[in-house]
Amino acid sequence: MSDPITRVAVFDLDGTLTWRDTLVGFLLGYVRRHPARVVRLWRVPCALGGYVLSGFDRGLLKQQVIQIFMRGDDRGRIDAWGRMFAEQTLRRGCRPAALDALRKHQQAGDFVVLLSASPDLYVPKIGMLLGVDRIICTEVEYHEDRLTGTLTTANRRGEEKLRCLQRLRSEFPAATFSAYGNSGSDLMHLRDADHPLLVNANAGARRQARRLNIATANWT
Repeated sequence: MSDPITRVAVFDLDGTLTWRDTLVGFLLGYVRRHPARVVRLWRVPCALGGYVLSGFDRGLLKQQVIQIFMRGDDRGRIDAWGRMFAEQTLRRGCRPAALDALRKHQQAGDFVVLLSASPDLYVPKIGMLLGVDRIICTEVEYHEDRLTGTLTTANRRGEEKLRCLQRLRSEFPAATFSAYGNSGSDLMHLRDADHPLLVNANAGARRQARRLNIATANWT
C-alpha cells in the first residue's frame, strides 16, 4: 500500500507559471501555421460584443473564440500544434522562479496539481512535460475527431477553481494544501488553502490579498 498523500501543491498556469496568457498565443500560433483560418477572424469582435451582452461570461467567450479559430479541424492537426506549443511554453514561456517553486514541491514528494482555466487542447501536454501528478483544466468537445469547441466542463476559474480545490481536499483529507495563483479571481481558491501565495498580481489583487492575509510575491 502506498503512503497517504500529506502535502498537495496546486499551481495556476497563466501568469503564475507562465509570463502571460497562453490561450491567445496558442490560437494565434495555430492561425500562423494554418493561414486559411484568417478569413474567420472577423467574427472575433462579434464574440467580444456578445461577451458584454452575456454579462461578461468568460466561459462562453472562450468557447466562441476557440470555435472561430479551430472549429471543425482534425484532432491530429490540433494535437500536433498543442505538442509544439507546450514544448515552446516550457522552453521560453515559463518564469524560472515559478518552475523552481514547482520543482521544490516535486523534490519534497508533494502531490502537484496543475489547475488552469485554459483548455485541454494543450494544458495536459504542458502538465505532462512538467511531470505533475494531476491536471485539471477546462475541457473542450470533439465529435468524431473533429473539434466542436463546445466546453464540456465549467470554465475552471473563480468559484469553479474553488470547487476543484474542495474536491481535492475531499480526496486527500489528511493533506495540507499549498496554492499559487496570480489574479483576483484566484483569491477564491487561495483563501481555502493552508499555504496560499498570490504571485505576479496587479495592485488591486494585492490589496485584496492583504485583506485576506494572503502572502504575495513577484516571480521572475
